[in-house]
Amino acid sequence: MRSRIFSVAIAVAFLVPVLAADDWPRFRGFQAGVAADDPNLPDTWGPTTNIVWRIDVPGLSWSSPVVQGDHIVLTSAISEGREAAPEKGLYDPGDEHGKTRSSALNRWMVYDVDFQTGTIRWSRELARLVPPIGRHIKNSFASETAVIDGDAVYVYFGAIGLVASLDLKGEVRWTRNVPAHETYFEMGTASSPVVYKDRVYIVHDNLTSSFMAAFDKRTGAEVWTVKRDENKAAATWSTPYIWENGIRTELITSASGKVRSYDLDGKLLWELSGMTILTAPSPFAQHGLLYFSSGYPGDFPRPVYAVRPGGSGDISLKPGETSNEQVVWFQPTLGSYQTSAIVYGDYYYTLLDRGFLLCHDARTGRQVYGRQRIDPEAGGFTASPWAYNGKIFLLSEDGDTFVVQAGPQFKLLGKNSLNEMALASPAVVNGSVILRTQTKLYRIARASK
Repeated sequence: MRSRIFSVAIAVAFLVPVLAADDWPRFRGFQAGVAADDPNLPDTWGPTTNIVWRIDVPGLSWSSPVVQGDHIVLTSAISEGREAAPEKGLYDPGDEHGKTRSSALNRWMVYDVDFQTGTIRWSRELARLVPPIGRHIKNSFASETAVIDGDAVYVYFGAIGLVASLDLKGEVRWTRNVPAHETYFEMGTASSPVVYKDRVYIVHDNLTSSFMAAFDKRTGAEVWTVKRDENKAAATWSTPYIWENGIRTELITSASGKVRSYDLDGKLLWELSGMTILTAPSPFAQHGLLYFSSGYPGDFPRPVYAVRPGGSGDISLKPGETSNEQVVWFQPTLGSYQTSAIVYGDYYYTLLDRGFLLCHDARTGRQVYGRQRIDPEAGGFTASPWAYNGKIFLLSEDGDTFVVQAGPQFKLLGKNSLNEMALASPAVVNGSVILRTQTKLYRIARASK
């Protein structure tokens, strides 16, 4: 069974030893794409260079891999019929622009891959049915990234309204069904779950009845559900964020209608309007500030906000304002459409979907350098940037990772090609980059001498 699902296609003679390093148990890791510096992390790779192993992944899914210890967990949706293939590029949804539905049975799967060898420890089918909602051709029915927390894995498949927990042996601990509503222009879902202390949180903004819910992570019992006023606010794929700051812990949701902060019991703390009608970037915090953005190209403003903790009520900027008591800085045209930004050191880097990189001071919003074309031949970008060892890594939809010098001057250092479409953001852990393309999963690391 395992050999039919996953085949190890390539391995180097010497495996890089696993080093003590932080895990990468959720979307973008603990530091929103920033990994601890490690001399064993690779700067260069290719189909046969610095590849520890490569395995085939069945189905279609753009969820990111997550890692804890020697467990790599990822998900997929495997159709028993013929589905429309994903297409590269940036275009609006609709009947003529990528909206698609499936009439075939799909199987929603969770996999545990051995970090060292790339072999599959276990696979678990959690559901088998015809998807009740549509998707954009660049989306999938399993785009939400799982979370590993201690001895359990947590997954949310928004397309079928399934929340589940499995132990690290692949046994299902609990499942819960929630509504699966159609989203804007049938574009599908992608907001990943978050786990904090004893709860699992999910957000499902849609056209009918948007909601956020919390579940007991041990039993799956519903703790609370909060209705959200996002039903007419177009589309949201942003993953919520737990913001531990010096004042309190907040649950942040970035959406097309408003950015909202809740306490851990679902009570609204503050809100901010002024986002674009389609919102995908996920919020994150650094330097004591919360960053969130929205950048649908057909709307204006396409904002980035940096907010200090302690807000209450409506903290939206008034017309003509660029800051207020809570909003430290605001940039009206810096927001990205699909990629999330990254703060590395003192700088806030924006990767625009059409292949430009910008750099701003993370604390003040002052421009350090404006639009820099990454490479004339670079295609679109959907995966979010990551960073380590003084370098920023930018993965294009073509499967090319461009390496850029971090700091106040733009300098392209290299390009690493895997020659296959890639939309998922990688995990960086234990001297390795765990990178997913359309059909494969790679462990990339410097080959041992």
